[in-house]
Order: sequence, then C-alpha cells, then structure tokens
Amino acid sequence: MQCPLCGHVKAHKHGRMPNSHQRYLCPACGQTFSESFDSLYYRRHVSPEQIRQVLQAHSEGSSLRGISRTTGLAYNTVVSIVRAASQKAQLVHNAEVQSVQTKEVSADELWSFVSKNKSNAQPKNEKLETVG
Repeated sequence: MQCPLCGHVKAHKHGRMPNSHQRYLCPACGQTFSESFDSLYYRRHVSPEQIRQVLQAHSEGSSLRGISRTTGLAYNTVVSIVRAASQKAQLVHNAEVQSVQTKEVSADELWSFVSKNKSNAQPKNEKLETVG
C-alpha cells in the first residue's frame, strides 16, 4: 500500500485498529494510517450507507436540516459530510479541468451584467485624472 502522506510505495502492515480495520506504517515518514485515511469515512462513526443517503439527498436539493431529520444524524455531522464531499469534488474537478483545451469562451451573461451596471461606468468624454 502507498503512503498517502509522503507517497512511499511500501507501507507495511502495523496491527489493527480497535474497530478491526488494518493499520499501516510507513517506513519513510514513520506515520501510521488506515485504509480509509483521507476519505469520507475516515474518523466517522457513520455507515457508508448513511453517507450515501446524505449526499444523495443533498444532490436532490434537500435542506441540511431536512437531511438531518430523515437520516437521524446530527445537523453538524450532515454539514461535515457535505463539506468534506465538496472539498473532494473540488480537488477532482481542478485536476480534470486543467487538461481541458478550449478555443473560445462565451461570456454572454457576464457582459449583460457589466453593461447594465451603470454605477461603475464612466462617461466616454470624461478624461481620467492622474494623481502624482
């Protein structure tokens, strides 16, 4: 197994955790970690099915308090799961979008907002004053 902390490729088994999950030791950095390290399940006492229900309900537009009521989880737990999932999704999105090649970008909505925002526009015949 590869160490998620330093990237060393040969982490060794290092006993079991109290919840019977395998624990690993990295010989390079000396840190121990479990299989679920750096995932949505790490250090959570929530079943994977409950996490799936929370994310499914959130993607369908349910409120966080409504999700808390239907799943039986605390509101702060629901918020924590949604935040962690959104951070993971942002990392995946950023990694994938870097390799996209574009030739044109359409910004119609942006232009309509800028053209209608007259408070930021200056008259055409007014010259800008320089200070200095």
